[in-house]
Amino acid sequence: MTPEFSRPVAVASIPAEGCVIALEARQAECALLAARFGLPSIDSLTCRFTLRPLAGSGLSAEGVLAARVRQVCVVSNEVFEAPVAENFSLRFVPPQALSAEIEVDGPDDIPIAGATVDLGEAAAEQLALALDPYPRSPALPPIPDTDDAAPPSHFAALAKRL
Repeated sequence: MTPEFSRPVAVASIPAEGCVIALEARQAECALLAARFGLPSIDSLTCRFTLRPLAGSGLSAEGVLAARVRQVCVVSNEVFEAPVAENFSLRFVPPQALSAEIEVDGPDDIPIAGATVDLGEAAAEQLALALDPYPRSPALPPIPDTDDAAPPSHFAALAKRL
Protein backbone atom coordinates (compact mmCIF):
# COMPACT_ATOMS: atom_id res chain seq x y z
CA MET A 1 0.00 0.00 0.00
CA THR A 2 1.38 3.41 -0.96
CA PRO A 3 1.07 6.01 1.83
CA GLU A 4 -1.04 9.12 1.23
CA PHE A 5 2.04 11.36 1.41
CA SER A 6 4.90 9.40 -0.14
CA ARG A 7 8.33 10.85 -0.93
CA PRO A 8 10.77 7.96 -1.36
CA VAL A 9 14.47 8.81 -1.29
CA ALA A 10 17.26 6.40 -2.18
CA VAL A 11 19.59 5.92 0.77
CA ALA A 12 22.58 5.74 -1.60
CA SER A 13 21.73 9.18 -3.02
CA ILE A 14 22.56 10.95 0.26
CA PRO A 15 26.09 12.40 0.04
CA ALA A 16 28.65 11.71 2.78
CA GLU A 17 28.42 15.32 4.00
CA GLY A 18 24.63 15.04 4.26
CA CYS A 19 21.89 17.12 2.68
CA VAL A 20 18.63 18.93 3.37
CA ILE A 21 15.36 17.83 1.77
CA ALA A 22 12.21 19.93 2.09
CA LEU A 23 8.76 18.46 1.53
CA GLU A 24 5.34 20.00 1.12
CA ALA A 25 2.12 18.00 0.96
CA ARG A 26 -0.25 18.78 -1.87
CA GLN A 27 -3.90 19.60 -1.18
CA ALA A 28 -5.08 16.09 -2.16
CA GLU A 29 -2.43 14.50 0.08
CA CYS A 30 -3.51 16.71 2.99
CA ALA A 31 -7.13 15.61 2.47
CA LEU A 32 -6.14 11.94 2.50
CA LEU A 33 -4.02 12.38 5.63
CA ALA A 34 -6.87 14.24 7.36
CA ALA A 35 -9.16 11.28 6.67
CA ARG A 36 -6.51 8.86 7.97
CA PHE A 37 -6.05 10.81 11.21
CA GLY A 38 -9.75 11.58 11.72
CA LEU A 39 -9.32 15.35 11.34
CA PRO A 40 -11.77 17.75 9.68
CA SER A 41 -8.88 18.99 7.52
CA ILE A 42 -5.17 19.55 7.18
CA ASP A 43 -4.67 22.94 5.56
CA SER A 44 -0.89 22.67 5.14
CA LEU A 45 1.98 20.32 5.95
CA THR A 46 5.66 20.99 5.39
CA CYS A 47 8.71 19.20 6.69
CA ARG A 48 12.44 19.82 6.34
CA PHE A 49 14.83 16.91 6.87
CA THR A 50 18.58 17.18 7.46
CA LEU A 51 19.92 13.76 6.48
CA ARG A 52 23.35 12.29 7.20
CA PRO A 53 24.67 8.78 6.52
CA LEU A 54 25.29 6.65 9.61
CA ALA A 55 28.48 4.65 10.06
CA GLY A 56 27.90 1.27 8.49
CA SER A 57 24.51 1.80 6.91
CA GLY A 58 21.42 3.86 7.47
CA LEU A 59 20.64 7.55 7.87
CA SER A 60 20.18 9.97 10.72
CA ALA A 61 17.47 12.58 10.23
CA GLU A 62 16.77 15.81 12.06
CA GLY A 63 13.35 17.13 11.11
CA VAL A 64 11.34 20.31 11.47
CA LEU A 65 7.62 19.89 10.84
CA ALA A 66 5.03 22.64 10.47
CA ALA A 67 1.32 22.12 9.82
CA ARG A 68 -2.02 23.85 10.09
CA VAL A 69 -4.76 21.40 11.00
CA ARG A 70 -8.36 21.66 12.05
CA GLN A 71 -9.38 19.65 15.08
CA VAL A 72 -12.65 19.08 16.93
CA CYS A 73 -12.77 20.42 20.50
CA VAL A 74 -13.43 17.66 23.05
CA VAL A 75 -15.50 20.08 25.17
CA SER A 76 -17.59 22.15 22.75
CA ASN A 77 -17.42 19.91 19.65
CA GLU A 78 -16.50 22.99 17.58
CA VAL A 79 -13.91 22.83 14.82
CA PHE A 80 -10.90 25.09 15.36
CA GLU A 81 -7.56 25.70 13.68
CA ALA A 82 -4.54 24.28 15.48
CA PRO A 83 -0.99 25.04 14.37
CA VAL A 84 1.52 22.21 14.80
CA ALA A 85 5.27 22.79 15.08
CA GLU A 86 7.56 19.92 15.95
CA ASN A 87 11.28 19.19 15.91
CA PHE A 88 12.24 15.52 15.87
CA SER A 89 15.11 13.08 15.40
CA LEU A 90 14.95 9.76 13.56
CA ARG A 91 17.31 7.05 12.44
CA PHE A 92 16.58 4.97 9.36
CA VAL A 93 18.35 1.65 9.95
CA PRO A 94 18.41 -1.83 8.38
CA PRO A 95 15.95 -4.20 10.13
CA GLN A 96 18.82 -6.28 11.57
CA ALA A 97 20.19 -3.15 13.28
CA LEU A 98 16.96 -2.52 15.22
CA SER A 99 17.48 -2.85 18.95
CA ALA A 100 15.04 -4.65 21.24
CA GLU A 101 15.67 -1.93 23.82
CA ILE A 102 13.99 1.43 23.42
CA GLU A 103 15.97 4.56 24.17
CA VAL A 104 13.50 6.95 25.74
CA ASP A 105 15.60 10.05 25.06
CA GLY A 106 17.13 8.82 21.80
CA PRO A 107 15.85 9.13 18.26
CA ASP A 108 13.18 6.74 16.98
CA ASP A 109 14.48 3.95 14.76
CA ILE A 110 12.62 3.27 11.52
CA PRO A 111 13.51 0.14 9.55
CA ILE A 112 14.69 0.66 5.99
CA ALA A 113 12.63 -1.36 3.51
CA GLY A 114 14.80 -1.98 0.46
CA ALA A 115 17.12 0.76 -0.71
CA THR A 116 14.80 3.72 -0.02
CA VAL A 117 13.28 5.61 2.89
CA ASP A 118 9.90 7.32 2.64
CA LEU A 119 10.34 10.81 4.06
CA GLY A 120 6.69 11.69 3.37
CA GLU A 121 5.43 8.82 5.50
CA ALA A 122 7.96 9.69 8.22
CA ALA A 123 6.61 13.27 8.23
CA ALA A 124 3.02 12.00 8.38
CA GLU A 125 3.86 9.78 11.36
CA GLN A 126 5.52 12.69 13.16
CA LEU A 127 2.43 14.82 12.55
CA ALA A 128 0.24 12.09 14.06
CA LEU A 129 2.49 11.97 17.13
CA ALA A 130 2.42 15.76 17.52
CA LEU A 131 -1.39 16.08 17.43
CA ASP A 132 -3.12 16.82 20.72
CA PRO A 133 -5.12 13.68 21.58
CA TYR A 134 -7.62 15.80 23.56
CA PRO A 135 -7.87 19.01 21.54
CA ARG A 136 -9.45 21.97 23.32
CA SER A 137 -10.54 25.13 21.53
CA PRO A 138 -8.47 28.20 22.41
CA ALA A 139 -11.78 30.12 22.60
CA LEU A 140 -12.66 28.26 25.82
CA PRO A 141 -11.52 29.60 29.19
CA PRO A 142 -8.40 27.94 30.58
CA ILE A 143 -8.79 24.92 32.81
CA PRO A 144 -8.35 26.01 36.44
CA ASP A 145 -5.38 24.61 38.30
CA THR A 146 -6.95 21.90 40.46
CA ASP A 147 -4.22 22.14 43.11
CA ASP A 148 -5.13 25.76 43.91
CA ALA A 149 -8.88 25.13 43.73
CA ALA A 150 -8.88 22.09 46.04
CA PRO A 151 -10.73 22.63 49.33
CA PRO A 152 -8.54 22.45 52.41
CA SER A 153 -8.23 19.03 54.00
CA HIS A 154 -10.01 18.32 57.27
CA PHE A 155 -6.61 17.47 58.62
CA ALA A 156 -5.14 20.87 57.73
CA ALA A 157 -6.32 22.36 61.06
CA LEU A 158 -4.71 19.48 62.96
CA ALA A 159 -1.45 19.92 61.07
CA LYS A 160 -1.31 23.58 62.15
CA ARG A 161 -1.55 22.54 65.81
CA LEU A 162 1.42 20.18 65.57
